[in-house]
Amino acid sequence: MSIQATPTPGKLLLTPVDHLLIMIDFQSQMSFATKSIDAITLRNNAALVSAAAAEFHVSTILTTVAAKSFSGPMFEEITSAFPGQALFDRTSMNTWEDAAVIADVNRIGKTRIVLAGLWTSVCIVGPALSAIDQGFEVYVIADACGDVSTEAHERAIERIVQAGGRPMTSLQYLLELQRDWARTDTYEATTGVAKKYGGAYGLGVTYAKTMFGAHEG
Repeated sequence: MSIQATPTPGKLLLTPVDHLLIMIDFQSQMSFATKSIDAITLRNNAALVSAAAAEFHVSTILTTVAAKSFSGPMFEEITSAFPGQALFDRTSMNTWEDAAVIADVNRIGKTRIVLAGLWTSVCIVGPALSAIDQGFEVYVIADACGDVSTEAHERAIERIVQAGGRPMTSLQYLLELQRDWARTDTYEATTGVAKKYGGAYGLGVTYAKTMFGAHEG
């Protein structure tokens, strides 16, 4: 029996309204010991994810651990994308064990969870495995996470994948939310985020627009 293709997106692709983004423990103390990704790239990718979520009005939770007593404030690149939004400060290493965070997860009511944060093997594995165990779909933005070594980060991602989680990247997240350049209402926001945080791709967008007035789609 043949399969009939249709011009429709797959159900596993993210949309701005079908998921909850949780940004976890992007804090100074955690980043000092992060070695699987350099600090500049980490901050850029976290900023890209935050800006994308803000531009597409994605439901987002920001959470820290022991911010005032040990770990320090969340990266300004993240908090500035969500001005005035309260941060949940925890004592638990596993975000999914914090009652206040979970109350907000339930209030928002999304069954698809996207995670990014430090460290992958603790602060991401914990909520990823816990959410999967409770029936949620989980995506992890792998290049907006980091750990004390490449080994620690990679084994953590493998563990999440083995449990059914789905890894992706920060630029992929932005472009998956847009997905069609004919969506003119978010076109300028998407290319704006790409130009600011999209690395070589962003430089290419800037060049094409400046030199030729190019326009995707």
